[in-house]
Amino acid sequence: MTRYVAAIDQGTTSTRCILFDRAAHRAGQAQMEHRQIYPQPGWVEHDAAEIWRNTQAVWTHALADAGATVEDVAVLGISNQRETVVLWDRGTGQPVAPAIVWQDTRTEGICRELARKGGIDRLRGKTGLPLATYFSGPKLAWLLDHTAGARERADRGELLAGTIDSWLIWNLTGGSAGGIHVTDVTNASRTQLMNLATLEWDDELLELHRIPRGLLARIRSSSEIFGEARGIAQGIPVAGNLGDQQAALFGQACFLPGEAKNTYGTGCFLLLNTGQTPVPSRQGLLTTLAWRIGNERPVYALEGSVAIAGALVQWLRDRMGLIEHAAEIEALAGQVPDNGGIYIVPAFSGLFAPYWRSDARGVITGLTAYAGKSHFARAALEATAYQTRDVLEAMRAEAGICLPNLKVDGGMVANETLMQFQADILGMPVLRSRMPELTALGAAFAAGLAVDFWRDVQELRSLWQCDTLFRPAMGAGRRESLYAGWKKAVTRSFGWVDDPSGPEVGRPHV
Repeated sequence: MTRYVAAIDQGTTSTRCILFDRAAHRAGQAQMEHRQIYPQPGWVEHDAAEIWRNTQAVWTHALADAGATVEDVAVLGISNQRETVVLWDRGTGQPVAPAIVWQDTRTEGICRELARKGGIDRLRGKTGLPLATYFSGPKLAWLLDHTAGARERADRGELLAGTIDSWLIWNLTGGSAGGIHVTDVTNASRTQLMNLATLEWDDELLELHRIPRGLLARIRSSSEIFGEARGIAQGIPVAGNLGDQQAALFGQACFLPGEAKNTYGTGCFLLLNTGQTPVPSRQGLLTTLAWRIGNERPVYALEGSVAIAGALVQWLRDRMGLIEHAAEIEALAGQVPDNGGIYIVPAFSGLFAPYWRSDARGVITGLTAYAGKSHFARAALEATAYQTRDVLEAMRAEAGICLPNLKVDGGMVANETLMQFQADILGMPVLRSRMPELTALGAAFAAGLAVDFWRDVQELRSLWQCDTLFRPAMGAGRRESLYAGWKKAVTRSFGWVDDPSGPEVGRPHV
């Protein structure tokens, strides 16, 4: 009898595999980091072949950690970094260029050109998204234009393209020997190529971005059997597929309209379930798919995306040498009672929601001779909490609701200093899930539903458990004073990249 559901959670900095039992407890897990490649300022790349090798390795190690065999696994689900694009050879199965990561800003020129007619919101009606370097369609167009012979080979049907979920599922189900080329509605909704109403690739959008339809995967639901794995996972159904943030929303059991979660990882992402009707945004938020279960009606969400959260801690570790290990940041920050007047605005690749300023770049403000490395550490943590409040303020204005609390997950939620400050600066309770890695759990839930490992979402809701409740302890005056300082610092980041050649990209028309 099968005992586990497996989830492969392919993130921006690492790939992990987790095996869950019927009570949604972790039975085994493994994780491997992959290289972050920065060939030019603003460019971020991954080696998709390395990611596939790591996926195979963590699968093997997670089984060993659980003392399990392939026969013990009922089904396999995928969650993934969403907008990162891979272009590969259909025959050899090898990438023909480095994968362009969601943080990458090289497509600003493409987005500017598209915005010349109709502005950056010209595609919101169909896609729910502004024209910004974040999304996949312009990245794929760039790859086709700058990879030798790619457009000709694409026209001949020799190449395939997709987000990381498509790359992994294609390889898991056979690769060049018959792999299945699919994606799900959540990942497709991040490309600027899918119509939110039809849930299909849109001819007008494909023509606008100059993307051949034959390159792209078939769009499927988030919970259905796509095919059977071959090789190391031989015979296991691959049946769940969600972009990482939608997976976290699903794993947090936010199944009802008005329920929301925030995930703290490389970036930071707050999603609000808006039900079965897409809600247009005029507050710098994204209208996106939350999920689709089988043939049921799709569920939509509003999302606020922050580009740099945990990545700022990595920067302090890898580039500045302030710490040796990411976990050291909390102890260092705890040596001082406040930020010493310092604000760090980590606009390394511009600012995402609610500003959408591709012209912004990172700044540090409020420096005095009093400041030390502990203040830098604290300011780095606080930057994530401030950016979350920015998104939540926009979400409140957009949806007209006042959230009673915020569910949180992701690698950074283990940092209690950050979580307490988050509750303080929001002025609302923060609920930390007992399972911190909800992206993997959400993928497991979606896969398990497809094969009746779990009955329905009511059973899934019963499995969610709160680990810690952080209550706000800061006075309102102090809270608003600190937030006003942050808003002032943010304005200092604007306008660092000048390009008078076209309309500004990255700022929604509000």
